Amino acid sequence: MNFRWKDKFDERLQKGNIRSLSCVSELLDFHSNDYLGFSKINFPYDTNQFSSTGSRLISGTSTIALETEKYLAKTFSAEAALVFNSGYDANLGLFSSVPQKGDIVLYDELIHASIRDGIRLSFVNAFSFQHNSLEQLKKRLESCTDKTVYIAIESYYSMDGDFAPLKEILDLAVKYNAHVIVDEAHAGGIMGENGLGCSFEFSQHPALFARVFTFGKAFGAHGAMVLGSKELINYLVNFARSFIYTTALPPEAYHRISETVKKAVKSDEIRNQLTQNIACWNSYFNENNGPIQIVQGDSSHLLSIVEQGKKDGYALKAVLSPTVPKEKERLRICINASQTVSQIEEFAQWLKKQMNK
Repeated sequence: MNFRWKDKFDERLQKGNIRSLSCVSELLDFHSNDYLGFSKINFPYDTNQFSSTGSRLISGTSTIALETEKYLAKTFSAEAALVFNSGYDANLGLFSSVPQKGDIVLYDELIHASIRDGIRLSFVNAFSFQHNSLEQLKKRLESCTDKTVYIAIESYYSMDGDFAPLKEILDLAVKYNAHVIVDEAHAGGIMGENGLGCSFEFSQHPALFARVFTFGKAFGAHGAMVLGSKELINYLVNFARSFIYTTALPPEAYHRISETVKKAVKSDEIRNQLTQNIACWNSYFNENNGPIQIVQGDSSHLLSIVEQGKKDGYALKAVLSPTVPKEKERLRICINASQTVSQIEEFAQWLKKQMNK
């Protein structure tokens, strides 16, 4: 029997773009999103309940879950917060349930795949705009002034490591009565006041409709949250299918979320170390002020560098098509606060040699 899914897999295999799973925990980390090194910290939680026992609407809402959401809303200066099991679940639930038939979603062309998938599950008309292009976004907004419009952006983009013109987009949204949803997945913990995200200073902006944070990156925990009005959060509890129809996180997961956020808020020294490490890297490669650094090249060459890195003690990741466009394949280098300056210097020198081969 000829399975078309198998043909699709074989085609990718022939192109050399196949994804695979591997464990490289013993290597020096230059590829994970553990920007502050929090994943290695243990936060013991004394409880007799190790499982959530059900979905949040049945038996999975523990006291600590409610306390954590209340704490998160207060800390991030929002009316309310709702914890999801992952960033993917949060974006899927938000974008599949909130925009209604006849509404419009305008999204940056480099937006997270989870947001695109959420949009696909809704009944809205959706249009992309060129990455960080205020001019094209304005044209899109001008063409749908009689609709309810949501603008989806990331504050700090996960594959290119650049920032959205957040204030300009929010102000543009006010002019056209649009509602902005900001994905802070890669900014949470490291960007903004006390690491509370790039949008924290705009938390009371009239166009800021919702913020999405994941705890699985800089915060070193698991899960994610949507921040917004109490009305929005109540709506998600009733209509976000990725929240309703899944087993809740266990109590200890909520404990870790609250403890890592508390630690992040007080971690200016760690963030300063991260800034110094990024500056060290920039003395060798890109001028980029964030921890996500991009080194582009030919896909086969990049894959060979990744394999050589394993032999030489470095954990690297090549990002290939279709995750990024063809001819824009790259090594996605992640700088974190746990690395030493000497380690970064040695790695940068090693990588320069590999790129020149």
